[in-house]
Amino acid sequence: MLHCLEDVLSITKELVRVKSVVNTPGEKEMAIRIYRRLEALPYFAANPGHLLLSRTVNDEVERYNVLAFVKGTKKRSDETIILMGHFDTVGIEDYAQLKEDACNPDALNTAYSSDKNPEPVKRHAASGEWLFGRGVLDMKGGLASHLYLLEHYSQYPETLAGNLLLIAECDEEDGSHGILSALKVLKQWKEAHRFKYIAAINADFVSPRYEGDENRYIYKGSVGKLLPSFFITGKETHVGSCFEGFDPNLLAAELTLEINYNPLLCDKAYGETPAPPVSLKQTDLKPSYTVQTALAAYVYYNFFIHSWSPKDVLAKLKRHAEIAFQRALDTYTERYKGYCRLSGETYQSVPWKVQVLTYEEFHELLIEENGDAYTKHMKKFSEDLLADTTLDTRMYSARVVEEAWKFMKDKNPVIILFYSSLYSPRIEVTGKDEREQRLIDALEGAVAKIQPSYSNPIVIRHFFPYISDMSFVALSDDEEGIQAVCTNNPAWGTKHYVEYQDIRDINVPVICIGPYGLDAHKKYERAEIRYSFETVPNLINEIIQDILK
Repeated sequence: MLHCLEDVLSITKELVRVKSVVNTPGEKEMAIRIYRRLEALPYFAANPGHLLLSRTVNDEVERYNVLAFVKGTKKRSDETIILMGHFDTVGIEDYAQLKEDACNPDALNTAYSSDKNPEPVKRHAASGEWLFGRGVLDMKGGLASHLYLLEHYSQYPETLAGNLLLIAECDEEDGSHGILSALKVLKQWKEAHRFKYIAAINADFVSPRYEGDENRYIYKGSVGKLLPSFFITGKETHVGSCFEGFDPNLLAAELTLEINYNPLLCDKAYGETPAPPVSLKQTDLKPSYTVQTALAAYVYYNFFIHSWSPKDVLAKLKRHAEIAFQRALDTYTERYKGYCRLSGETYQSVPWKVQVLTYEEFHELLIEENGDAYTKHMKKFSEDLLADTTLDTRMYSARVVEEAWKFMKDKNPVIILFYSSLYSPRIEVTGKDEREQRLIDALEGAVAKIQPSYSNPIVIRHFFPYISDMSFVALSDDEEGIQAVCTNNPAWGTKHYVEYQDIRDINVPVICIGPYGLDAHKKYERAEIRYSFETVPNLINEIIQDILK
């Protein structure tokens, strides 16, 4: 085994001390620090072309990735393993009065040892067996393992039978500009150095799956994430004549009731079940108070997938939206009749019917109805809307749909279903080809070898349950599934674009072996020192040695 604990711990602390919050200048500073650290090594001094500080592309923020590789001399081989990890973090506002020490593990350890902190935080801080700080767990501790291994093999290339390539990427916590930009470098190096990418290892964090869970997990493949969104129109009216209209907020409420926490929308695969969808935003689109009911509402939901494609999800959600729409009409009708009985007013039959369209269907209908007048107007509107920097891709998409709806001749209530954010593709690693099977065999062998030296069970599962940049080095979706993402995103080609062909050109099986800890993205974020900084790098090293032999 490598005696690496103190070195990896030291690198982790060095990385954590740099406040590299996503979308801030700290990301640039962090990249430069990593680049300078590697640049000072004799190997990269002798091989400067093996190290690159690379700015992200099509990005409004100035930030950089660091990419580096070591060519082993034990045996001549084009086979290359990718080590990947991000150095950006979420913000530090949650640390409150300890904000100034959020990136100082030693100071936090002292602060959290006091009696005013809850168990087990106080116990962990006092034990000396845990490291606290923003990014310790997610995921500078994992990146430190990768840096250690790259530096190790730069000193001893004669022990490496192949090539080891590191991507230290920015912007994982927001738009994944880092990894999507790094793909272009991977393609260039693949051609220039004849690299054959055979495996990728991410080092994102792992945590207990339930209270009392003592397992340390390794994941082969990753959950996928979509953001299905719904633009909902009703029929406006004065609140004093409320039954002359139809409130879109009622539709939005029924839609959330139908989708939120619904186990029927859990994509179970290989015996593993992701979390159900949950609402991330629900609002009407009135800019200010009036006594008129809202014209439109907007909702979107987190949606995890294991085996379903984005096209499958659209079909399922369209059906659930139709169920919610009918339920809203039924509720409205029942309450309208009840009101008429109380007031003595005459009941008028409800004129509206269930109407749910995907964005693709909606867009094609408007082209059919309006032709060039619609397409030319929307092209200019979408381009001009980019000037509003207050809009993220989600609200930008809503505004595009809202504008397009003005061209719709049928102004009856409707639900329009679309995607409004980045799709993080699902990844299955099942042994379906030779590269995947080699990686699985090496992983299982590494666990069997390392497990006797570590007390807690190390368990292999199929799908990393959180969003990560693993999703952008391989694709399990077919072209039809990917097209459903593109043609149903109103921001596609303007505010949002992903070159999925870059992913297909790399398409390398990927696993996640990362630090173990608790409270990621929270003020008590911490990593267990021994597993994170000794067991993890040794597991990864065993896989490297097994595959590259």
